[in-house]
Amino acid sequence: MLEAREVLFGLHELEGIGWHTIKRIMEHGCWEACLRGDREMLMRIGVDEGRSRIIAGTLSEAFVDRRKQVYEKKEIGFLTYLDEHYPALLRETPWPPWVLYYAGDLRLLNGPSIAIVGTRTPTVYGRRTADMLAERLSGAGFRIVSGLARGIDSIAHRAAMRGPGGTIAVLGTPLDRVYPPENRELFRQLAESGLILTEYPLSTKPHPGLFPRRNRLIAGLGWGTVVVEGGESSGTLITADYALEASRDVFAVPGPITSPKSAGPHRLIRQGAILVTCAEDIAAEYAHRLDCSEIHMMKTPNVEEESLSGEELTVLSRIGNDPVSVDELMVRTKFTFGHLHSVLLSLTMKNKIEQLPGFSYIRKS
Repeated sequence: MLEAREVLFGLHELEGIGWHTIKRIMEHGCWEACLRGDREMLMRIGVDEGRSRIIAGTLSEAFVDRRKQVYEKKEIGFLTYLDEHYPALLRETPWPPWVLYYAGDLRLLNGPSIAIVGTRTPTVYGRRTADMLAERLSGAGFRIVSGLARGIDSIAHRAAMRGPGGTIAVLGTPLDRVYPPENRELFRQLAESGLILTEYPLSTKPHPGLFPRRNRLIAGLGWGTVVVEGGESSGTLITADYALEASRDVFAVPGPITSPKSAGPHRLIRQGAILVTCAEDIAAEYAHRLDCSEIHMMKTPNVEEESLSGEELTVLSRIGNDPVSVDELMVRTKFTFGHLHSVLLSLTMKNKIEQLPGFSYIRKS
């Protein structure tokens, strides 16, 4: 006889059986009726005739076993709402997923988490800010949650992997489909050293509506959600709305008033979101909840921590927060092109500066 969690998994695998139908079955605990194909019982609790027919005609122990074997072969695990280790924060949300499919380290579901989201086409300012916030928060022990999308999401995941907190990616697709395709290597890294989650079974056909829906999980997994950049009608704001719906904090990073990418965060700030200027602004909101034995102390980066040569310090002193071209640096330093190029390469390898398109550079936070 199957356990209730396995019946729940089987129901979730049935095409045409959605969240509300499973909710009715969950509320009445009609697991045996589902396996028996008892359509009368199912219709009595509010499952309509068509969906009752799907359950009665498809769900069985053999069906569940076949589906479980598919996931085992692909090394994909699943976690149900009935499991002890189901994320407590998601249980508190208005619309929790009944089943989560995962690849990676489930232990990342424990401990403090912060979601970082933003536009798929960030500015240089947005990229640097997301990188700084994710790295510093991960360094302090926070898990960074995001959606593996282009832009801010991908930047946040990569930066978080540099710290002990780690990162969780929530997909808008099944686990056998990487989107966007250019994030295939990042996906592989997350499966090895992070955690990837989705509520969509392997048989789910991708469509645009799946991505806004997954945003409720990104918001639900975190203590709060940080919006770095996004336009006035950005999909990023959907995540902020879900965070508010789940009674979670919303943080917003201010930006230049002339940038369309700042319109979304500025609107959130006007509506009461917590203004963020550094990672400490976020951590300070949770000082009363943090376990000092688990959370690492934040440490302010210091350019001088590793020894730099006099030439490297000379070049670094002439690179600030605004992009500067190689031609400008040649004028400022009086170095030859070859000499300057070798110093720039060294500073880049030491993570002191970042090269931008068009052979320009900015100082890293």
